[in-house]
Amino acid sequence: MTRHSAMHETFAIERKMRAPVSRVFAAWADTEAKRQWFACHDEWVPIEYSLEFRVGGQERNRVADSDGVLHAYEARYLDIVPQARIIYAYDMKLGETRISASLATITFEATPSGTTMLFTEQVVFLDDYTDGGSRRQGTEILVDRIQAFVERDGSTAH
Repeated sequence: MTRHSAMHETFAIERKMRAPVSRVFAAWADTEAKRQWFACHDEWVPIEYSLEFRVGGQERNRVADSDGVLHAYEARYLDIVPQARIIYAYDMKLGETRISASLATITFEATPSGTTMLFTEQVVFLDDYTDGGSRRQGTEILVDRIQAFVERDGSTAH
C-alpha cells in the first residue's frame, strides 16, 4: 500500500546577469530560445517540448534519462508581467508516478550592469519521494544555463 505524504521545501536562487531585462525575459518567453537552455542533463534524450507562453498557457517537457526512465514536466502559467515577473505551477513525473508539485516565481530587476533575476520555488514532494537536494541542484544548473545563454554574444533572445 502506498503511503500518502507531502514534504514541503522552498528555495530561492538569485543571479546577476550581464544582459538587459528584455533579453533575460525573452529567454523564458520564446520557445526556440528556451529550448536552447532548458535542460539540466545534456545526455538525456528529448522526447517532446512545447511552450504556450501566456497566462493560462501550458508548457510541456518530456525527456528520457540515461536509463530510459521518462521525466515529465507539465506547467501552467498563472501570471506574466512582461519584463518583471513570471509565475507558473508545475508537476513532475518519473514514469507514470507524480513525484512533486510546485509553484515557481521568477522576478526580473534592471540594474546598471544588466539584470538581477530571482527564481523562487515552493515545492511539495509526494508520497515518500526523497529528493535529496536534486531539485535545487537541477534548478541551479538551469539558472547557470540561462545566464550563459543570455550573456553569450549573438544570443537569439533579444
